[in-house]
Amino acid sequence: MANYRMTIQYDGTRYSGWQSQHATDATIQGKLETVLTRMTGQQVDVIGSGRTDAGVHAIGQVANFHLKQPRNTGELLDGLNRYLPEDIAVSSLTEVDERFHSRYQAVCKTYRYRIHTGAVPDVFARRYVYDYRIPLDVERMREAAGYTAPALGLAPLSVEYEGDGQNTMEQA
Repeated sequence: MANYRMTIQYDGTRYSGWQSQHATDATIQGKLETVLTRMTGQQVDVIGSGRTDAGVHAIGQVANFHLKQPRNTGELLDGLNRYLPEDIAVSSLTEVDERFHSRYQAVCKTYRYRIHTGAVPDVFARRYVYDYRIPLDVERMREAAGYTAPALGLAPLSVEYEGDGQNTMEQA
């Protein structure tokens, strides 16, 4: 049995999150499994490093899947990117050790929250930022995160002000 690791990027706007659901096929995992099953002629279960909620995007989510027979990784990668919807792409795909498990061997997850605080909405970024027209008190946010992040086992919150009304908050 061959095990494959892939790095995925997606715009989650149209999807009900990562995890397959019986009520809808509009999930990232569901789309990947459908394409892989059609490409290989066998039922393929994709294991994600974590789950995302509806509407959440990912830049470098890792997942793995097993196939009964080894396949050419270049052909798998090309086929996935040809048949997946245009808002899901596989950035890389490699064959890995049979014991690799994307969820159990995940080392870090970084969450980035972007808040637009400018007076005029950024219509081109609207799917990727939260529009909040009131200036943020970044120092108070850092202080609050200093209390809550350690209690939740999270790294400290990093806040960057980009000067154009964009604030980026990152949590590892």
